[in-house]
Amino acid sequence: MASQAFDVIVIGSGAAGLTAALNLAQRFRVAVLAKGALNEGATGWAQGGIAAVLEDGDTFDSHIEDTMIAGAGLNKRATVEFVVENAPAAIERLAALGVPFNTADGGDAWHLTREGGHSHRRIVHVDDATGRAVQTALEQAAAGNPNITLVPDMVAIDLVTGRNAQRYSGDGHVWGVYALNRTSGRVETFTARATILASGGAGRVYLFSTAPRGATGDGIAMAWRAGARVSNMEFMQFHPTCLYNLEVKNFLITEAVRGEGGRLKHPETGHRFMPDYDERAELAPRDVVARAIDAEIKRDGLDCVHLDISHREPEFVKGHFPNIHARLLELGIDITREPIPVVPAQHYTCGGVVVDLDGRTDLPGLYAVGEVSQSGLHGANRLASNSLLECFVFGEAAARHIAQHWDDLPAPPPIRAWDESRVTDSDEEVVIKQNWTEIRRFMWNYVGIVRTTKRLERAQHRIKLLTEEVEDYYGHFRVTPDLVELRNLLQSAELIVASALKRRESRGLHYTLDYPRTVAKAVDTVLAP
Repeated sequence: MASQAFDVIVIGSGAAGLTAALNLAQRFRVAVLAKGALNEGATGWAQGGIAAVLEDGDTFDSHIEDTMIAGAGLNKRATVEFVVENAPAAIERLAALGVPFNTADGGDAWHLTREGGHSHRRIVHVDDATGRAVQTALEQAAAGNPNITLVPDMVAIDLVTGRNAQRYSGDGHVWGVYALNRTSGRVETFTARATILASGGAGRVYLFSTAPRGATGDGIAMAWRAGARVSNMEFMQFHPTCLYNLEVKNFLITEAVRGEGGRLKHPETGHRFMPDYDERAELAPRDVVARAIDAEIKRDGLDCVHLDISHREPEFVKGHFPNIHARLLELGIDITREPIPVVPAQHYTCGGVVVDLDGRTDLPGLYAVGEVSQSGLHGANRLASNSLLECFVFGEAAARHIAQHWDDLPAPPPIRAWDESRVTDSDEEVVIKQNWTEIRRFMWNYVGIVRTTKRLERAQHRIKLLTEEVEDYYGHFRVTPDLVELRNLLQSAELIVASALKRRESRGLHYTLDYPRTVAKAVDTVLAP
């Protein structure tokens, strides 16, 4: 079985992982592992943009305040200040890499949009497909760097720790990762002095999600199994407006449509309902909008609601939302003349592996950046367009810490190869498909936008049964990408439910009918293995 040694291993090839890799490659040999193709992560899907204080009259304090208000008091102020104050420089570096941000009226200044929860225009963007432009620029820079080895189609199975060393150690030090090569079907060992998790969130735990297919909580589950603490997993953000279309999965209608005047309406009566729920109407934060839509749908047994921007001039709509306009036209919807059918869908994992301002986890040698982590930036609800920002700021921070403390990071000891002497090829792939579907359905129904203790306990009971089944299966059969993902999906679901049951209040994205009030003191939910 192949074993490869690098200075640093990065698991994940999106904004967070590639930012870290590019910063490290000035001095070190870096391997970037992607589960599928390099561009299949969440970064490429991000439509909205990146938040930064760039407008006259806007201030760091204002961006910090908006972030703290959205996060319902659960954010760590030091983290929010750190990210917000580093935002303008992060945008400058992306522009220098060649990201073609839109400018205002053809001038030098960037065009800024406003999104829900922001008190100013502060979102830089590339049309309505910012993530794709960022991903492309980062990938090109990484591909052209001789110190970066890009390794697609490598499914991370588990972190390599002292327990896998030829001389056993229980110190929890992380030395790399075991990964399944999709092409050969063999498990390979990657070792390094430092390992960075940049593997994204756990959105695919839910039936409806805007997350890419690979968002199965791999990094969160691997870190938990290795002994790292995980925090705030109950805070799952649901994007209020995902296209409702049975043929097209997870097509997001960006927040900016509401920012530029889009109205939410009841599909049968045409009534504009957001003002009934909140004085900010369509510009209320995402959790408020998602719950309002959920309430309308559940009360009247609807499939979806309507998002209507057809009252704005057709040229304005096409100019601001070229990709959405073109894509929906292919599906027979002309957004300049008719409303868009939308439903809420899981969109972002606010919780994750506990990290400090250097991106360090509890385990020596292991860092986590981006959606996989819980840095204290988002609190109980993420503010629009702060997520890509976190990837750049923390990607750089982790790289900087590794470089500054390189001499303190020991070289990996000899590591045992992956052992599959006692397993056989599976003859029951149908079990995986069945369990996968079952998890996503009960998580949507029981652990969704509105929760109750009884529903959470039902979900917990099912997770326990499925875990026994999957662990038994995992112990007997050779690993496949689907089995690895199912195991991680189930572990992530367990962490979400355990966190939700611990929080006896409603705050931000966690809304339970049994504890509708918010308690005075905001406290993180922290789970220790």
